[in-house]
Amino acid sequence: MGKFIAVFKREYLERVRTRAFILTTLLAPLLFGAVMTLPAYLSMKSLKNTKLGRTEILDATGTGFGTDVQLRLTGPMADTGTITVKAVPPSELAAAESTATHAVQSKAIAGYIVVDSSTLNDQGARYAGREASSVGEMQMFENAIKQALVTRRLEHEGLDPKRVDALTKVRLSMSAERISEKGRGGTGLASTILGGALAFLLYMSLVLYGQNTLRSVIEEKTTRVSEVIVASVNTDTLLAGKVLGVSAVGITQQIVWALGALLIYNGRAAIFAKLGLGTLPPVSLPHVSIGMAIALALFFLLGFLFYSSLFAAAGATVSSDQEAQQAAQPIILLLVASIIFIQPILLAPSSTMARVLSWLPFSAPIVMPLRMSVVALSPIEISLVIAGLAVACALAILLASRIYRVGMLMYGKRPSFAELGRWIAQS
Repeated sequence: MGKFIAVFKREYLERVRTRAFILTTLLAPLLFGAVMTLPAYLSMKSLKNTKLGRTEILDATGTGFGTDVQLRLTGPMADTGTITVKAVPPSELAAAESTATHAVQSKAIAGYIVVDSSTLNDQGARYAGREASSVGEMQMFENAIKQALVTRRLEHEGLDPKRVDALTKVRLSMSAERISEKGRGGTGLASTILGGALAFLLYMSLVLYGQNTLRSVIEEKTTRVSEVIVASVNTDTLLAGKVLGVSAVGITQQIVWALGALLIYNGRAAIFAKLGLGTLPPVSLPHVSIGMAIALALFFLLGFLFYSSLFAAAGATVSSDQEAQQAAQPIILLLVASIIFIQPILLAPSSTMARVLSWLPFSAPIVMPLRMSVVALSPIEISLVIAGLAVACALAILLASRIYRVGMLMYGKRPSFAELGRWIAQS
């Protein structure tokens, strides 16, 4: 036990004392906060400053529909006189578009909208101009045309135009609240964000710290330090201390990040107010019980152990960084195969695909925390998956220790799968 603690302590302290770890651990929450607030700030600032450029409406409907669209575009988002209407006979529409295109090229106007009989029949309208890639302006044009269509149809049914405007201008925001067997547990959006964040953080940690385990093994092997260590420490003890030490570093960083994210969440209102983003809609965090927190921690720990063991075994079979990259690719592919299913699982967390991936050891550490965050799973299912993952971890550590025992003292050619099988069987 003393040798195990010594190896564990060395692997842990060697990493947490580095400048890279300290900077990454402390700055990552700030980076996450910037990622959450900066896009919203820039988007809202862009919308506030958006002004429609000089736009011409080519009206080929023969009903004055272009004027209805113009009335809905002239407002605080458009300068006076920038939206003009030109009535065009359908037979002359092609020539009018050509003239308007030349006007755009000469910068006389920013663009033009074409409305014709197909627009009145819900078959669409067209815009051409310099702002075609502006999502905000295209949304304004589309909303104005839709509102003008609805208003015109209701007027044809005999309703008063002012009454029509009052009835059709509706702004609705819909909230979703999650209810489980234990009652209400926060908004559905918050649960989805929590599940996605957990899956993504675990994925990134496995990629980063799993490869740290691999590099540590390669470094000890190439510098011949392993020959001295193996002479005084049992390989099983050495592997266990190395894997658990690196896993503890990753979990430490996760805890700091979680606390940082919680601080940013609690101070989000002050941050948004400071940036001039106004009042945030109320978003409550989903309820996380003690049992769920323990289960999430177990999935984190078992996931680290499983993949770190695989990375350590891969590192013991190679003798250079270039070979290490090739040896790590199959393990990385297992992680990628899990992360690409995040969106389908968020859309259907109780589907057959989601349940199957929950039982596979290479995807369970990522998929189960994701599912647990968005739907209520039975304690029996969670316990069985944890037990299965623990058995898979034990097998992975056993196989890795046997490969590690032989591979740390082998140099030269990479072993084939048949040779790896012999290593496992003989050791």
